[in-house]
Amino acid sequence: MQSIPVDTARLGVLRCAIAPEAKITNTETQEVKRDRDGNPVWTVAVTVRQDGRRISVIEIAVSGQPKGIEEGQIVKVTGLTAFMWSMGDRHGVSFRADAITPVHTTPAHGKGGDA
Repeated sequence: MQSIPVDTARLGVLRCAIAPEAKITNTETQEVKRDRDGNPVWTVAVTVRQDGRRISVIEIAVSGQPKGIEEGQIVKVTGLTAFMWSMGDRHGVSFRADAITPVHTTPAHGKGGDA
């Protein structure tokens, strides 16, 4: 499997589309996938929109449960890597990151003021 590092600075604003979910390997037993070190693997669906292009949604796997991530929130993705894969007639790209963290923005101040 070929891995390709991804420059997240070129992806524009990254926003959580679906909050973190445990990655299930067996739907009958609800077994959670684990990484090489035995940590549970979670996935976060993230929207990506580059300058004027259509929005794409990518699902990113990360070891351990990301904390403080909510749908609609802007996130920072650290160490993003794309993996090309194929299984028989099927092929695609999967994504993995070292970490996904919330970006805390300062709320915009409305007009008016304190009275």
